[in-house]
Amino acid sequence: MNDSSPLSSASTGLPRSPWNKGKIIGPRPPLRPAHVWSIRAKLHLESRVRDLALFNLAIDSKLRGCDLITLRVADVAPHGYAIDLANVRQRKTGRPVRFELTEQTRQSLDAYLRSSGRKPGQVLFPGRGADIRSMTRLLSSMGPVTYVPPPAIDTMPPPRAAQRSIAVWIAVVLSVVPSLTAP
Repeated sequence: MNDSSPLSSASTGLPRSPWNKGKIIGPRPPLRPAHVWSIRAKLHLESRVRDLALFNLAIDSKLRGCDLITLRVADVAPHGYAIDLANVRQRKTGRPVRFELTEQTRQSLDAYLRSSGRKPGQVLFPGRGADIRSMTRLLSSMGPVTYVPPPAIDTMPPPRAAQRSIAVWIAVVLSVVPSLTAP
C-alpha cells in the first residue's frame, strides 16, 4: 500500500502544488462597456464577421452558450434580414426568452448572413464544435487585446454550477478584463 500523501509526486517525492494555486476562483464579474467595445473593435478590425455576430448576439440575448449555438436563422432573421425582437426557448429551463437586437447586432448579423449564405431553415452558427474547449482554442488564437493588461485567471472552463453567458467566457479567454477578483 502506498502511504504517500495525495499532494506528493511518486517519482520525485517533492510536494506537488494544487492545479488552482494562485488562480482566481469563484464567480467572475460581468463585462464592463469598455471591455465589450474593445472586443467588438478587435473582431471588427480582424474582419471576423462570424465571431462578431456571435459575440454581439451573446451580449444582446444573454443566452447560455448551448442556446446560442443551437439558434436557427429563422429565430433572428426569418425573412433573410435581422429582426428587432427575437423569441427563443431556453434549453435548460424550457422557458421562452424575448430579447431585443440592437442596431449594431442587426448589422453584424446581416453581414454574417450575406457572407455565409445561411437560409432560414439552417443553424445560424454551424461548425467549429459545440464544446467549450474548441471555443477556448479559437479565442486563444486571437491573442490578448494590446491596450488592456491580461488578467491572472485560469482558462479552464467554469464548473457546471457556475455557468454564465458565453460573452463573459469570451472576454475571459481573450484576456480583456483587467482585474477579475472574486466578490
